[in-house]
Amino acid sequence: MLQLIKGFKDILPGEADRWRRIETLAAGTFGAFGFAEIRPPVMERTELFKRSIGEDTDIVEKEMYTFEDRGGDLVTLRPEATASVVRAYIQHKLYADTPVAKLYTIGPMFRRERPQKGRYRQFHQINAEAFGVAAPYMDAQLIFMLMTLFADLRLTDTRVHINSLGCAQCRPAFKQRLLSFLEGRKTDLCEDCTRRIDRNPLRVLDCKVGRCRQVAAEAPQITDFLCSGCAAHFGEVTGLLADLGVGFDIDKRLVRGLDYYTRTTFEVQTDRLGAQSAIAGGGRYDDLVKLLGGPDQPAVGFAVGLERLVELVAMDETVSGAVHPRLFIAALGETARRSAFGWMCELNRRGFDVEMSLEERGLKSQMKTADKWNASHVLIMGDAEMETGALILRNMKTKAQQEIPLGDVPGALITMMDNRQEN
Repeated sequence: MLQLIKGFKDILPGEADRWRRIETLAAGTFGAFGFAEIRPPVMERTELFKRSIGEDTDIVEKEMYTFEDRGGDLVTLRPEATASVVRAYIQHKLYADTPVAKLYTIGPMFRRERPQKGRYRQFHQINAEAFGVAAPYMDAQLIFMLMTLFADLRLTDTRVHINSLGCAQCRPAFKQRLLSFLEGRKTDLCEDCTRRIDRNPLRVLDCKVGRCRQVAAEAPQITDFLCSGCAAHFGEVTGLLADLGVGFDIDKRLVRGLDYYTRTTFEVQTDRLGAQSAIAGGGRYDDLVKLLGGPDQPAVGFAVGLERLVELVAMDETVSGAVHPRLFIAALGETARRSAFGWMCELNRRGFDVEMSLEERGLKSQMKTADKWNASHVLIMGDAEMETGALILRNMKTKAQQEIPLGDVPGALITMMDNRQEN
C-alpha cells in the first residue's frame, strides 16, 4: 500500500472544516484592515530565495526543495512567502498603483527539515505584507491586526515578543562586538554555529541547540547598539502597542531566521504547544524590495503557521462557534426517496447541511448512517408517513420526535434549523 511521503500530511474532512473557518476569518479580518489577497505561485527561481533569505541561512543551505527543470533552470518550491510577494510587487509594479500596498496570501510552503509536532515538510502559512510606509504606525497596526485575528479565534493565551535588529548603519558595530564574543566561545558552539561565526554571526543567536542558546543568553544585546533613528522607531512601536492595549515583552535575544529583517522583529508565542512556542512571527524588511531590483520601498510583514494555529483552535471547542444542525432524511420507498431528494437539493441550495441515502436501504441501516454522519436530526418518511401527511422529525440527542406537515417541508425544516442556529 502506498503511503504518504515523510513529513507531509493529509488534511481530512472535519479537520479541513476547521482550516477553512480559520482561513475565512483571516481573510475577513485582513480585509477590514485594507489588505487585499495575492496568490503567487508555489515555485520560483532559486536565485530569488538565495538573494532574499540569505545564502548562509539553514533554509537555503539545507532545507530548500531545489532542482533543475528541463530547461536547465534552477527552481525551488517556496520555503516562505515574503520573497514571492515582493517579487510580484516589483514585477507587476504594484507600487505605481498606490503609494501604500497591503497584501495577504494563504498557502503551502516547503522545507526539508526534520518533521516534528506542528511542523511538516509541506506546511501552510497566512502571510500579510505592507509596502510603502516607513513609519512605526504600520508596524503597530500589523501587530494589532494579528492579535485581533487571534482574539477573534478566542486564543487569549498568546503574547507578543518584540525586539529591534537595527539597520545598516548601527548593525555593523554590533556584529563586530558579537563576533569578538563568539570567537572566545567557539568551543561551546555546535558545528554549524562554529562555521557561521565568520560569515553571519547573527545566525548563532537563532540556533536552537541547547549549548548555543546558553552562549546566546550571555552575548551582547543589539538594543545596546541601536542608532538614534532605530531606537526612536522601536520606542514608537512599543508605545503605540501599549496605547492599543496589546501586551508585549521586549525580548532582547529575539532574532528571526531570515537575513532580510531590519529594525522591528517580533513573534507571537504561546505556552500551550510545548517547545514549539512561536505561532507567528515577522518584522520590518526595508531593504528587501530594493535588493530584489525594485524601488527603495520600506516594508513590514508577518507569517502565521497554520498547522500550529489549527492545533491551538482544536484545543478549545468554543472557537468553532455554534454547532449547526445537520439533517439526515431517511426515506423508505421510491416515491418517498424522490420527494426527499428534491427537498434535500433545495435545502442544500439554500445553504443547509442535509444528507440522505441515494440508494434503497432499510430504516435501521439509514439510522446507522445518520449516527455516523453525526446528524443532529433525522426526518423519517415512508409510505405510512406520506399517506397520513405528517413526517417524523427525530432529535438524535434527546430521541424526542415531532411531526412535520407534508405541505411545505423545506420551509418547515428551514424554520426549525434557523431556530436551532440562533439558540
